[in-house]
Amino acid sequence: MALTHSEISGLFSAIVTPLTVDGSVDIAGLKRLVRHQLDAGASGVVPIGGTGEYPALSRDERKRVVAACVEEAGGKPVIPGVLSTGFQDAVEAGRDFAAAGAAAVMTVTPYYAAGTQEGMRAYFRAYRDAVDLPVMLYQIPRRTTVAVTAEGVQAMAEDGSIIGMKFSSYDMPEFIKTMKYAGDKISVLSGEEPLFATHVALGARGGVLASATIYPKIWLRIFALARAGKLNEALAEQTQIDPVVNSIFLETNPGPLKAFMAMAGMPVGGVRLPLTAPTAETTEKLQAVARHARDIALA
Repeated sequence: MALTHSEISGLFSAIVTPLTVDGSVDIAGLKRLVRHQLDAGASGVVPIGGTGEYPALSRDERKRVVAACVEEAGGKPVIPGVLSTGFQDAVEAGRDFAAAGAAAVMTVTPYYAAGTQEGMRAYFRAYRDAVDLPVMLYQIPRRTTVAVTAEGVQAMAEDGSIIGMKFSSYDMPEFIKTMKYAGDKISVLSGEEPLFATHVALGARGGVLASATIYPKIWLRIFALARAGKLNEALAEQTQIDPVVNSIFLETNPGPLKAFMAMAGMPVGGVRLPLTAPTAETTEKLQAVARHARDIALA
């Protein structure tokens, strides 16, 4: 049975791709990371998005990552990211992930050859027809420089192209419009840690968060409070990890996040080019809050 929008709710951890010392994918480490999320109560995992270094992995590696996540998830939804720039490459990836057992795919807006609003609608309509999986729209304009409008999201929801979206933007008026036009038709998930509680209080059904790869339990508590209408309490809960969240995004994700995880006792290896280890300045800032992270990472 295909995943429906009503089943996409709660925390979906955007997990890193663990690497071994020689830079190859660490499947055993990946499975441990998936288990950490699900044991904490996460609804599912989102591997090989930006946090999972999709562009730096080969097609075969991506397939192996998704298959390993599905195996470890034991029926919980695995929704891999699809960050390919071209339609055919994105279709091949989606079909690979369907064969590996993914429950859905989270497909980024086409960005290098950015289309019009109608072009992006047609892209996702054709993509859903070509890939035998439910599709979530991944909207992150600070990376792609393009975004589907709230009206476009509504149209895509109504024609069945998408069952949800990850909203990664600080544009609150556009988020409110998106919830108004499409919030009853698809599952809108927050992709911004600082706005997560507010997004949930305004109707988001959960989130896809990079820092949940280390903090799933804390984000689940924040989610429960925000969903219950206790926004101030949710924001207060979040203050304990705000310094860490700020530090892990000082450079392009997931470089600082992976470095921080090692400092917090959860080593997952380094990153692949063009990403490199964090600068000395960033590393110093990460180390300044590492003791705090060790105290709360598994809380």
